[in-house]
Amino acid sequence: MGLKLDLIKDKIEFFDAHSLQDLEKKIQRQIENNQALMLRVHHVDHQTVFTPEGKPYYTASVHFKS
Repeated sequence: MGLKLDLIKDKIEFFDAHSLQDLEKKIQRQIENNQALMLRVHHVDHQTVFTPEGKPYYTASVHFKS
C-alpha cells in the first residue's frame, strides 16, 4: 500500500455573512488556515445584496494559489 501526497495548487472558497465585520473575520481565519497549506490569496471578489427586509447581506469568493 502506497501513500501519495499531492500539493494543493488552487483553491476557491466562498463566504457569506450578515455584517461586513463577520465576513472579514471569516476570511481572515481561513487565510491563516491556508497559510499552513502554503496557499496565498490570489484574488478576492465580493458582493453586497439586500434581503427582502432591506438588510445587507455580504458574500465573497477568495481564490488561493500556491
